[in-house]
Amino acid sequence: MRNPSSRPLRSLTQKQLHEKFESALAAADGEDGAHCIHELWMRGDIGSSIEQRISRLWSVAADGIPDWLPMRYVEWLPLAYEATQEFQTKKRGKHNVYLVLLDYADSRNEPHGIYVGMSRYEPAERFDQHKAGIRAAGCVTRRGLEVLTGPTLHLQRISRADAARIEEQLAEALTARGIFVQGGH
Repeated sequence: MRNPSSRPLRSLTQKQLHEKFESALAAADGEDGAHCIHELWMRGDIGSSIEQRISRLWSVAADGIPDWLPMRYVEWLPLAYEATQEFQTKKRGKHNVYLVLLDYADSRNEPHGIYVGMSRYEPAERFDQHKAGIRAAGCVTRRGLEVLTGPTLHLQRISRADAARIEEQLAEALTARGIFVQGGH
């Protein structure tokens, strides 16, 4: 699996990217299609276009779509990637830093926020725990939509000290970029 942070399709022209996406659809290649969508997203493509591509890819290649591709368009996702790439780890370990997309469509102008957390559990498992009310942050229980796996792939299986430091500093970095942040403590 290619890491989306490396943006493996960055060198393609817009036309080549669209052609590669159509080829991925024809071949039901979820990973290639996801990388095409991701690259268009990082380049600032229109939200409705991203949503349409996500839907088309799900209709033909659901089983092959990597879990790092969000299921819905979030305008500030490139900023989240930018912020997370500032952090490097010193030691391997058993802890993970994770992000959860939050739904604030009913109460804020920007419909999404983000929760920053750390855990010894895998991010998807920890999200399920939040939703089940196990050591849960109320904002994730009530407003959590999905784990945003892609930006934090390099922040998995790290030391507890690194995870605690990064969790707090990442929350600050995301807030500084204008993203509404919960957690990070």
